[in-house]
Amino acid sequence: MTASDRDNELIDAAIAVRERAYAPYSKFHVGAAIRDEVGRLHIGANVENAAYPQGQCAEASAIGAMIAAGGRRITEIAVAGGGDGLCTPCGGCRQRIREFAATDLRIHICGPEGHRESFAFGSLLPQSFGPDNLD
Repeated sequence: MTASDRDNELIDAAIAVRERAYAPYSKFHVGAAIRDEVGRLHIGANVENAAYPQGQCAEASAIGAMIAAGGRRITEIAVAGGGDGLCTPCGGCRQRIREFAATDLRIHICGPEGHRESFAFGSLLPQSFGPDNLD
């Protein structure tokens, strides 16, 4: 599988799981797909709750799925949202991603139509605090 095919597989998975989000309050569906250190894909969707702070972001859901499957490193991630703007991870999810990823991680931001833009993760969370700060 070429790098491009791998990117497309990741992006397609994020877009597909976005449709399964549980977002009855905001109506803003988000999907995330993570590739781990051995190449496995893990997906997650946002899950809202009537007690608003109890909701869970798509990225957190995908990270939980990765951990449950035995993965420990994020090597690539795609996040798919709706609307016209870029749906980049919120601040809390940026920190969650940082726990399991290097700052040069590629993060693909998508909409329902497909890929919109890619970033080096470090540009979204510069000078971050991570596990290496505790060594």
